[in-house]
Amino acid sequence: MSLKAKALYTFQSENKEEISIQENEELIIFDENSLDGWLQGQNSRGERGLFPASYVEIVRPRTNSNLTDYSISPASSPSNNSSYFDSAHHTSYHLGSYEEDDDDDWDDWDDTSTVVEDEETRRGYGANGHAHQTPHSNPNVHYRPKPPMERQDSISSSRKGSVVGRNLNRFSSFVRSGVEAFVLGDVPMMSKIAETYCIEMGSKGPQWKANPRPFSCSIEDPTKQTKFKGIKTYISYRVTPSHTGRPVYRRYKHFDWLYNRLLHKFTVISVPHLPEKQATGRFEEDFIEKRKRRLILWMDHMTSHPVLSQYEGFEHFLMCADDKQWKLGKRRAEKDEMVGATFLLTFQIPSEHQDLQDVEERVDSFKTFTKKMDDSVMQLTHVASELVRKHVGGFRKEFQKLGNAFQSVSQAFTLDPPYSSDALNNAISHTGRTYETIGEMFAEQPKNDLFHMLDKLSLYQGLLSNFPDIIHLQKGAFAKVKESQRMSDEGKMDQEEADGIRKRCRVVGFALQAEMNHFHDRRAVDFKEMMQAYLRQQIAFYQRVGQQLERTLHMYDNI
Repeated sequence: MSLKAKALYTFQSENKEEISIQENEELIIFDENSLDGWLQGQNSRGERGLFPASYVEIVRPRTNSNLTDYSISPASSPSNNSSYFDSAHHTSYHLGSYEEDDDDDWDDWDDTSTVVEDEETRRGYGANGHAHQTPHSNPNVHYRPKPPMERQDSISSSRKGSVVGRNLNRFSSFVRSGVEAFVLGDVPMMSKIAETYCIEMGSKGPQWKANPRPFSCSIEDPTKQTKFKGIKTYISYRVTPSHTGRPVYRRYKHFDWLYNRLLHKFTVISVPHLPEKQATGRFEEDFIEKRKRRLILWMDHMTSHPVLSQYEGFEHFLMCADDKQWKLGKRRAEKDEMVGATFLLTFQIPSEHQDLQDVEERVDSFKTFTKKMDDSVMQLTHVASELVRKHVGGFRKEFQKLGNAFQSVSQAFTLDPPYSSDALNNAISHTGRTYETIGEMFAEQPKNDLFHMLDKLSLYQGLLSNFPDIIHLQKGAFAKVKESQRMSDEGKMDQEEADGIRKRCRVVGFALQAEMNHFHDRRAVDFKEMMQAYLRQQIAFYQRVGQQLERTLHMYDNI
């Protein structure tokens, strides 16, 4: 039975099985049972296809003894776990049933756990692993943050067959991430800390100390492989770090494992989302090629980050080729104690004094900047996606129509032989074929420029979506400093204790500023490369078009 639904967010399709939907658009759902996180339905324009279940909410008729009403419920919502929030004040939202490839099983590792099995994971994370918080305390406000995405129309990965329900309650991400416990001094100091990450002062403020052994990593040769006599099929990638030169072979599930470890460990760092999964066509050549391109960008960002690139689990991912050693290293990474709040103990910060008010103003400016950049990246993504569709569809068809029209003129000129000019007829006919060729050139051109632009924009959508929660951690730390100082002034807290809170807040502040500066540095490099590559390809494309037209023009010289 068909159901009515409302789109919560805009979704731009990129595959023929999908359809685009606009925020607040009325939809028809053919079956409310999602297929690996996707629903099948029809938009207001009459187009039929798939779209993410997490992007819509179903409108259900609701009746009671006195009136008939309508309630809106998230598509395929699981039951809420009431133990995580007050029964009198609860708000929840659901991110749908996430698609999980058949090749993402874990039986060949003989492990029962694929991601962190702690309380935070069971509750579900928001952007970059932080639990989402409601901006208001009003229990009647149903606030549904947009699902974290590595591009506008993608869905993050999750465990096979799972339905990820994410609950909102009266506790903020500041509490859940453990940053509050760290700032208040409730995280016990460890006698020995095996890893340290240094922050130093640079020309633009705090910055991560560079990796003393920088390296890059290539991802090549996606190969379709099978196991269990062909029952299981998956794609394997050859991953080669430059500092070893020894390739290892990784499937998407290995990347997914690494991604989840990074989310769990690095509280104040924006970990980019992995390339999206897809409901259908995951072994089609175009999808495999797009995933490879985006994995390359993801890996480039990882290797360029001074902190992420030195993570022991990342080194294990890049270097371990032995199955037995892989399992041991995998379990060791999952038992890592330096995660969340404890991870903040690994920082070595500069001795320079920073006024907390100046830091807060700098963070507020960065918050405004990232919001504007996120909006502009989304706009450019939309425009570029529309341009791809026009290249493949509209532009090609229009040039084909023009070519056919020239061909028709040429054919007409042959109907009266005494007055016919073979040279002119051939030239006009060739002109028609030229424009048909140009139409095909337009259809192929996005593979050379727009696809690469969309790949880069997709990476930055994921990075930008993480910052609101990370900034919220810092804002929570600022609030604790102000509260502790007020209590100290009122004689309710020792000044020594208030000074300790301020000192630990400095650690969080230095880390966030270092991440902000790294983001700006990478942004300048990445967008320069993106724009240069796009313009070079555009120039080369129109030069080829010009050459086609010039050759055709010369056919008229001797008529």
